[in-house]
Amino acid sequence: MAEFLMPSLGTDMEAGTLVEWMVKPGDKVKRGDIMAIVETVKGVIEVEVFEDGVVTELLVPAGTEVPVGTLLAFIGEKMPAAAAAQAVAMPAGAPQMPAAPPPFSPPTGAAPPAPNGKRLRVSPVARRLAEELGIDLSQVQGTGPHGAVSRADVEAAAAAQAARQAAKPATAPPAAVPLPKPAEPAPTLPPPVETAPRGDVYAGMRRAIAAAMSRANRDIPHYYLETRIDMSRTLTWLEAENLKRPIKERILPAVLLLKAVAKALVAVPDLNGYWIDDQLRPQEAIHIGFAIALRQGGLVTPALHHVDLRSLDELMADLRDLITRTRAGRLRSSELTDATITLTNLGDLGVEKVYGVIYPPQVALVGFGKVVEQVWVEKGMLGIRPALTATLAGDHRATDGRVGGQFLEALNRSLQEPDQLASPA
Repeated sequence: MAEFLMPSLGTDMEAGTLVEWMVKPGDKVKRGDIMAIVETVKGVIEVEVFEDGVVTELLVPAGTEVPVGTLLAFIGEKMPAAAAAQAVAMPAGAPQMPAAPPPFSPPTGAAPPAPNGKRLRVSPVARRLAEELGIDLSQVQGTGPHGAVSRADVEAAAAAQAARQAAKPATAPPAAVPLPKPAEPAPTLPPPVETAPRGDVYAGMRRAIAAAMSRANRDIPHYYLETRIDMSRTLTWLEAENLKRPIKERILPAVLLLKAVAKALVAVPDLNGYWIDDQLRPQEAIHIGFAIALRQGGLVTPALHHVDLRSLDELMADLRDLITRTRAGRLRSSELTDATITLTNLGDLGVEKVYGVIYPPQVALVGFGKVVEQVWVEKGMLGIRPALTATLAGDHRATDGRVGGQFLEALNRSLQEPDQLASPA
């Protein structure tokens, strides 16, 4: 009998809300299937199962917030006879957990009906925010799992409502009605996404990130290295390659950086792993966490899986999909827990050097800045080259500067042979 627990989707997570069960007792599941939808401060997450078997019992009703590690369900080799008989006897469409409220149901009262008469699926956080901002949920288009209305959907609706009200032409009051005194406060509009939500709704996310980074900075003895990389060959190759492709199939420079990091990790595997129980545990699979900024504020670093084994076209498709789902709040739990190293790229913001904080239990973080035209001397010849500063944050408990230097050198070699990046490692 296997236990299905509320997962830890990062060191900054203490609890999560079980939004919806995607299975019922008696369902067969295999590794990778979606068991449940969970909402955390970072969004709505599809939680996968890591065991093959049969769901024998669901222990926590939808809509319940529980701490990380809470037992949510049991998975066995087969359905117990008594439970199977009860499931068979239960009429079609009857709820499998009599004590559980319907998915996304509010603590009190019924969910507002959708325009088509169906019950709306609304996450608890989104419902609370809608009440605070005065948003009619029946008018909000859900983009979450199975059409659920997420927090991001409510924020978008609030921003649109504020924009509509702000665009209305001002009208003077009737002559018989005196104008308000200057000292009286003007009527307030629902706050736009970039003001109040950043301070109120996302306070939980910011506190969680702050706590995680504070622990990492305190507990991990970081060392930092940097190197300049001549990007002439890589950018020339990329320009020529993209000219052969339709616009929709062109490759972004970030994909080449991802592949170069993966190839460097194949050469220097000690940086690809975890520090657990006071020892380094190198990982064979290379899953790179890619830092993605959310439009409403905050940063999430979901993993791109098996980067070393993916072609550039596959990686480009994977990256587009990951960014879209991250900003829509539709990530899988494995994407938040599997990263073996993190890559952050702030070059598009004009930053030339990035010195990041390692995300535990990982032991390294790679940072890339902006490609800048710089004076370059090679073989006694002076010239101007497009140069990229790559930095490495390493955990000194797991590796040292020598290993970090070997990694940066391997990274440089990979970017000097761009045609080799087009194939799996």
